[in-house]
Amino acid sequence: MHHIGFFLYPGHQILDFAGPFGAFEAVTRIAGRPLYALEVLSRAGGKVRGSGGAMVGSRAPKGVALDTLIVVGGDIAPMRAPGEVAAVRALAAKAARVASVCTGAFLLAEAGLLAGRRATTHWRVAHLLQREYPAVRVEADHIFIADRGVWTSAGITAGIDLALALIEADHGVEMAREVARELVVYHRRSGGQSQFSPLSQMEPATDRIRLALTFARDHLPEPLGVERLAEAVHLSPRQFSRAFRRETGETPARAVERLRVEAARLRLREGAEPVEQIARAVGFTDPERMRRAFVKLHGIPPQAIRRAARQNAD
Repeated sequence: MHHIGFFLYPGHQILDFAGPFGAFEAVTRIAGRPLYALEVLSRAGGKVRGSGGAMVGSRAPKGVALDTLIVVGGDIAPMRAPGEVAAVRALAAKAARVASVCTGAFLLAEAGLLAGRRATTHWRVAHLLQREYPAVRVEADHIFIADRGVWTSAGITAGIDLALALIEADHGVEMAREVARELVVYHRRSGGQSQFSPLSQMEPATDRIRLALTFARDHLPEPLGVERLAEAVHLSPRQFSRAFRRETGETPARAVERLRVEAARLRLREGAEPVEQIARAVGFTDPERMRRAFVKLHGIPPQAIRRAARQNAD
């Protein structure tokens, strides 16, 4: 069984803890057997007050052996107290995998765990992380990043994306999808997706429109007209189009185009596939159509995304 410890400190953000904890907890319900042992830890144990005043019970880490350590986000000043840093450093030394949610990256950085690594955090404080820890390569325009066994994520909901990615790494994509369905969230957004993505700002009010977006994301290479999406969520094309526009402010075609651009953007940044191959893989009928979509949404062609990624890697 995989042992996961969530590290709390005074001033932690409760949603940075509860979201990922709930994702791992759902695995046991879906699998019908315990695949994860979850533990809440703090430097001294006992109840720990969060930033909103909620108290969470915890135990001291003495004698605890973890497979994965997750440091949640919250108020930056108290998390960097010497005792908190020493406790995290000791736990991380024995863990196979270390992660942080949101501003928890500051505690990992203070413990020396991010030096020489790529990392992300909430976009509002990414510049502070870079300024205060120049040995860290901060990439604010990411939802989460994994670099040699250390995972960092952006704010609150990105912690769930991080948890789903860890679940996928442990138990496969189908389990991650089932957990996403259980939590009624999108199947995990790719780590390279922008924190500022226009698509991530769409917040449909009903499960049906959320499921339509999830269906589209999972079937990008296929034709995704209004009829196909409407059928997937058991609505007529006319009902679906009206509901989709009302809840997202976008037409279905525009949203699918954004999904395809984001999927292509990730592949351009993190791989060496030919542009023509990427265009087909994400559902564009030809590279020129993908180029026009990139220019319309980002103001630059796909090749510029790839060049920038290569320059940053140098």
